Amino acid sequence: MKNLSLVIPAKYEKESLPFVLNEIKNLDCLVKIVLQSNDTDTIQSTVGYNCEIIHQKNLGYGDALITGINSVDTEYFCIFNADGSFDPNEIVVMLNILTTHQGDFVFGSRYQKNCGSDDDTFVTSFGNFLFTKIGKILFNLPLTDILYTFVLGRTKSFKSLNCNQKDFRFCVELPILANRSKMKILNSNSFERSRFGGKKKVNAFKDGFLILKYMLYLYFIKK
Repeated sequence: MKNLSLVIPAKYEKESLPFVLNEIKNLDCLVKIVLQSNDTDTIQSTVGYNCEIIHQKNLGYGDALITGINSVDTEYFCIFNADGSFDPNEIVVMLNILTTHQGDFVFGSRYQKNCGSDDDTFVTSFGNFLFTKIGKILFNLPLTDILYTFVLGRTKSFKSLNCNQKDFRFCVELPILANRSKMKILNSNSFERSRFGGKKKVNAFKDGFLILKYMLYLYFIKK
């Protein structure tokens, strides 16, 4: 997988990041860790591992991903969490789906047959169901898990979208812009594991409101 780069947003993930880097160390791909330059504890936790540290200039989950993916030179990229919740064995499956079906993006899904999550709560599960349904109704998105950012895609396709949402609104911006650009979006079975360490960065109600507001903006105003 020399043509693949893993982009790992790693804000305050000093406990879990070494666990993740150990899991992926035998994958034949590039690894890019994206965080703030003042997150010295997390940066120190990467010492001894074969990875590139990228400092984001702004704040936010979306900004970290945009910064990281825009730095990718390989044909493919994959967003990979630093908390241990993503299974690296699924990366090969996702890449195979993307190349076999000549897609632009493949999204991991926890809500298809034989899938699931050890980290989901009732609130986050219901919210994801709601936003996924809104995505289908308003934007005809073929996704079954819109807020899950285990995403593998073609770097060229991503860069052409010019995503700019710096917070968790990025989660819906990416598929909506891709779908509007007539790109091919695919799903892949996924199982979200319990996080190894760190804390959730998402505020379910605050971020949920921002995401809903943004989706309505894209539908009614920025068509």
